[in-house]
Amino acid sequence: MKQRLYIFLLCAVLTMTAACTHCSDTKHDEKADAAQQRYDEAYHAKDMNRALAIIDSMETANIISTPRADYLRGRVYDQGWQMKIAEHFYKKSYEGYAPTPSQDWFTYTDAGYRWAFLRYRRGDTEGAMNVVTGLLHLAKGNEAFPKTVESALLMLMADVQLQLHEYDEAKLTGQKVYEAELQNTNHQNRKGWDMAWICMSISDIYHETGDIEGAMTWLDRCAQGIALAKQEHHDSLVIEEWKGHIALQRALFLQESGHAAEAAATYAAIPRSRLMEPNGYTTAAKYLMAAGRYDEAAYWYEQIDSTYLATDSAKMTFDNIATRLSPRYMAYRKAGRNADALVFADSVSAAIDSALIWQKKNEAAELAVIYQTHEKELELNDAKSETRIHRVLLVAALLLILLIGYLFWRTHQYNKTLLEKNRRLVAEIEQREREEQQAIEQLKAEPEASLTAEQQLFRRICDLMDGPDHIYTDTDLDRNRLAQLLGTNEHYVTDAITTCTNGKNLSGFLNEYRLRYAARLLGTTKEPVALIAELSGFSRSSFFRIFSDAYGMSPSDYRKVASK
Repeated sequence: MKQRLYIFLLCAVLTMTAACTHCSDTKHDEKADAAQQRYDEAYHAKDMNRALAIIDSMETANIISTPRADYLRGRVYDQGWQMKIAEHFYKKSYEGYAPTPSQDWFTYTDAGYRWAFLRYRRGDTEGAMNVVTGLLHLAKGNEAFPKTVESALLMLMADVQLQLHEYDEAKLTGQKVYEAELQNTNHQNRKGWDMAWICMSISDIYHETGDIEGAMTWLDRCAQGIALAKQEHHDSLVIEEWKGHIALQRALFLQESGHAAEAAATYAAIPRSRLMEPNGYTTAAKYLMAAGRYDEAAYWYEQIDSTYLATDSAKMTFDNIATRLSPRYMAYRKAGRNADALVFADSVSAAIDSALIWQKKNEAAELAVIYQTHEKELELNDAKSETRIHRVLLVAALLLILLIGYLFWRTHQYNKTLLEKNRRLVAEIEQREREEQQAIEQLKAEPEASLTAEQQLFRRICDLMDGPDHIYTDTDLDRNRLAQLLGTNEHYVTDAITTCTNGKNLSGFLNEYRLRYAARLLGTTKEPVALIAELSGFSRSSFFRIFSDAYGMSPSDYRKVASK
């Protein structure tokens, strides 16, 4: 997959910033500083195992947080070309910071950018775009959001848009980066470099969309940025290198736009001393291929391969075969150097075999590391889960004890309140019964001559009820039986009870006697309530209802009050 120059440049800026910035969750003491320094040394020395060991020790000692440790691991694996593992750790770091990104905005956003970039590289454009748009949404109006990362995210968005053939959107995105950089007051001492990098990247965007004129305009702005960087007294060697690269790009654009003579003159005017690195070699080769100067193009492709072989700075991957070896083979063919092309074809074939072997080994190694990482995470999560379970059980036990205690207290309070209420009810009932009994006694004390026929008959009924036989406890007692016992007519009995009790019927009159008798038994005996119901002349099914309606409490509750 083709990688733009701006990706390398922006990543370099981000790496330098990350290396020089301690995150907010780091303990700034001597131990932390020493550990950070050891990590930086191992990282720059490309000593992967040592760097990873230092990260583990810093995390274990709580010098850095787990998301920060995952971010540093991602950088180490990224540097070692183990992209799947790097992507795994960048993702973990990004998600670890997501709930509270304010604890370290730079690491959070840079981890997200790097994760999105690796997803884009392996063809997951939708996944990359989701991460980028999510981060850019957070950047709106957020002064804490790192401006450098925001620019990198916008450039990556433009790259994704190009991949999706959204050319106009890609140009607009590039324009946003440029406008944002114009307003950015940070790093004023690097304003020229920043503008040069951004304008070169935007020029590449326009070039890929086929807008050569627009690409040339942005290339001119890139040259202005380099002139400003020179005024800022930056490295003159790097500035000369950039001038050479800009001139090469200009020659390529002129050639593609049909200005072959001007392109040739521009290329010829470039001092070879300005072509100092593989990116410049590549652009020179592209121009020469476009100009039909295949022999010269082949020379520069040879220089690219020689540089990589000498430095051993990259593994032979399919991307490298596509960007380095295949163009060199085509240059040989177009130059008519068929013998060289055939010999080099064998090298390409061997490189493909090597890439396949390296890819399989690398994938196997990456999967093994990811698996081991998952195993460690599972063990750690199991330990944390067990601790959480113990804590939850302890809290649940305490809550259960408190709940039981509360229920006991509530029950006690309820019973106390209920007992007081029932005592008042019993006192009221006893007062009412005394008043009724006094009325009967007063009736009995009156001379018979002064009583009406109903009153005389009612007095006889009361004497019968108060007799030692407790006649009212007979469940078969009705007005006919009562009339027979009194030697009178049943209608007279009914009239006498209704008249002398303010409208009560016979059933209500008998139940009052039965209830008083049941109440005495409840308060003076320990007989079962059901037996007392039968002894009082009630059926078991009706006793509880009649008693509760009359006394405002159950027979059992009445016994509790009456027995005390």
